[in-house]
Amino acid sequence: MTNKYVIIIPDGAADNPIEQFGNKTVLETADKPNMDKISQTGRLGIVQTVPEGMDPGSDVAQMSLLGYDPRTYYTGRAPIEAVARNVQLSPDDWVFRCNLVTFADGKMADHSAGHISTEEGAKLITELNEQVANDKVRFYTGVSYRHLLVLKGFDFDVKACPPHDYIGTPVEKILPRGKGADFLIDLMVRSQQFFLNHDINRVRTDLNENPVSSIWLWGQGKKARLESFEKRFGLKGAAITAVDLVRGLAKLIGFDLIEVPGATGFIDTNFQGKGEAAINALEKYDIVVVHIEAPDEAGHLGNAELKKKAVEQIDKYIVGPVYEAIQKFPDWRIMVLPDHPTPVQSASHCGDPVPFAMAGTNISGVLQAGFTEPNARQSGLRIENGYELMEYFLKN
Repeated sequence: MTNKYVIIIPDGAADNPIEQFGNKTVLETADKPNMDKISQTGRLGIVQTVPEGMDPGSDVAQMSLLGYDPRTYYTGRAPIEAVARNVQLSPDDWVFRCNLVTFADGKMADHSAGHISTEEGAKLITELNEQVANDKVRFYTGVSYRHLLVLKGFDFDVKACPPHDYIGTPVEKILPRGKGADFLIDLMVRSQQFFLNHDINRVRTDLNENPVSSIWLWGQGKKARLESFEKRFGLKGAAITAVDLVRGLAKLIGFDLIEVPGATGFIDTNFQGKGEAAINALEKYDIVVVHIEAPDEAGHLGNAELKKKAVEQIDKYIVGPVYEAIQKFPDWRIMVLPDHPTPVQSASHCGDPVPFAMAGTNISGVLQAGFTEPNARQSGLRIENGYELMEYFLKN
């Protein structure tokens, strides 16, 4: 049995052909010799991480990548993030993801309020909590623009839109709809009144940074549960990530979390630190999952050059060093893949299949080619159910 495994996830890195890159994708254009080497010496394929009919969120896609069928286990994004933040939920509680967002001309302009700092975001949410919280309503602070709202004693049946998928869309068209929506909209309106003349917004405006216009509630669900990864696959695991979504999934499956100083979930993250942490973790754990959010955020910004830079940094500081280090073990495997595409043209997620490349003990492939979407499609290897990829990686 192979005894050391690494999975590296450049979030949202897959893309469509981009005109400024000569109608090539980010992965075709980026200088990424280490991803290419894994692909050329190992096995290349494509995998459908988002089941048909489900929204192409990172929550669904990451759950698939970790070997769990979203159709069976998925209860919403916010419940996963609640686990990451140690927010205790009763079975009947509802939890919503709460973004800090920017509106402009009545449209969703920025899902992250200019990637507001964690300190500023926490202050705004804490003060809003003081204004509106009671025994049924409570906000919980998170990282940057990502926070949570827990509601007790409510019954919801709502459609709530992920703000990052609706940049440029009139706000009134994407407000929550359905049973309980009026209460959510009222909370959002109250936040707008509170944020309007807040000192933090005045400073941000003076600095030409996007102010916080409103909270945005979405990703709702009830308490999440997943089976232990070690029980299912017999491996002790750890995860390295800067975002609560992946932290929550990791904790739900019994992985340890490895914190990296300077890990931000954006292009300024500590790429080198993540690579070094993964190498160190291999001494203790059977499987290490490294997640990097930067390509996804660049995709949401519609910035192809930034996305290319993110992929190159991941290749240089994470994939390369980890690939070299894992080979000192007698039996090893490494895999690189995005969770879903975040095309820069649409600046939102899509549910298309993504390329994956794996190399290591007893792995060989048919097509010795670089790590790109077209090459992956030509490989002839396609895994239709994303949750089956984990067992394929571990055992085939």
